[in-house]
Amino acid sequence: MAISQRQLAAAGILGPIFFTSLVLLQEILQPDYSRVAMQISALAAWPLGWIQNLDFILFAWLLFAFAMGIHRGVARTAGGTAGIALLVLAAFGAFLAGAFPWTVANGKPIATSEHIMAAVTHFLAAAFGLIVLSRRLGQDPRWKDLGIYVLLSGLAMLALFTTHVVFAVGPGQPLHPFAGLVQRTLVLIWFACLLVLAFRLRRLST
Repeated sequence: MAISQRQLAAAGILGPIFFTSLVLLQEILQPDYSRVAMQISALAAWPLGWIQNLDFILFAWLLFAFAMGIHRGVARTAGGTAGIALLVLAAFGAFLAGAFPWTVANGKPIATSEHIMAAVTHFLAAAFGLIVLSRRLGQDPRWKDLGIYVLLSGLAMLALFTTHVVFAVGPGQPLHPFAGLVQRTLVLIWFACLLVLAFRLRRLST
C-alpha cells in the first residue's frame, strides 16, 4: 500500500513532537540532568538512556519519510534533489546518533567519536539542506513565500552550530556552562522550520 503525501507530511509534524516529548520526559525522570549545561545526547549516558537512543532512531525514520514527502510536494527543478539528499543525510546522521550513543567514563558522560561524527553530519546536513531547499521552494508558487524563511533558518542553524562547537562544547570555553541551552536554541530553529514545512505540505495534500 502506497504511503500518501498527507501521511508523509504527518511524519514531519510527529518527528519534532515525539522527539521533544521524549526529551522532556527524560529530563523529568532524571532530575540530576541539566538542560542548560548538558547537550541532549548526554541523556543517553543516564540509566534511562535507551529512551534517547530510541528517540534518535524514531526521529531519523520520520525525517526520512518527511524528506520524501517534500520531494513529492514541491515542483521539481534542475538540481532540486540536492536539498532532499541533504535532508536524507541528516536523517542518517540522527540514526547514527542513536546507534552510537554517549557513554560514561570515570563517572562522567562523554560523547564517543562516532556520536560526534553523527551529530556533525546531522546538523550540517540539515542546515545546508534547508539552504539548498529554499531555492527550490522559491521557484514553486505554492511554496515561494516560505523560501526566505527556510533560507534564514538554515543560516541561523549554521551560525548556532558554529557557536556551539567553537564556544560551548569543550570545558573552559566561555559558553560551556550553557552548552545545552545553545544546542536547544539550534534544535528549536530546526524543529520550527520542519513544522512550518510539514503543515504547508499537509495543507497542500488535502
